[in-house]
Amino acid sequence: MSSSPRSPRLAGAALRTWRARQWAVAALGALATALVVGVPTDVVPTPLFSRAVPVQWWNYPALSVTAVLAGVTLSTYVRQPQRREPSTAGDGSRMGAVGGLLTFFAVGCPVCNKLVLVLLGASGAMSYWAPLQPLLAVLSVGLLAEAALRRLSSRAECPVPASA
Repeated sequence: MSSSPRSPRLAGAALRTWRARQWAVAALGALATALVVGVPTDVVPTPLFSRAVPVQWWNYPALSVTAVLAGVTLSTYVRQPQRREPSTAGDGSRMGAVGGLLTFFAVGCPVCNKLVLVLLGASGAMSYWAPLQPLLAVLSVGLLAEAALRRLSSRAECPVPASA
């Protein structure tokens, strides 16, 4: 029985080979993602931004899961010093970028988004856009999870030793 290119077993094997450097990049990437998405959307409260619509309960777990998955995906770009790794730059990188962008739209204030206001107006933003935001959050988490799974699986599938 062969493993698929995006096997959770292979991804787990790749995570077990990570050193402190990969885990540090994952943690810093998760923190950076939480701040880059959370501060402008005011899910992370600061005096810099405000919202016209209160933060929804699901915004916090959506932002947290997104941050963790983005950190893990980002950390797959860190080269492990003990081996020469094949290039996997195209493996899930677009999915991760789109997933991160969708999270921004998913957790943002529905009437604070200028694009949504221009297209739908304030009542349309609340009537049509706001109910779609949880679906965008699920889609963004799915895309980020797929990106992380693909990148991790490709790392564990066929590692190339440094002597090759």
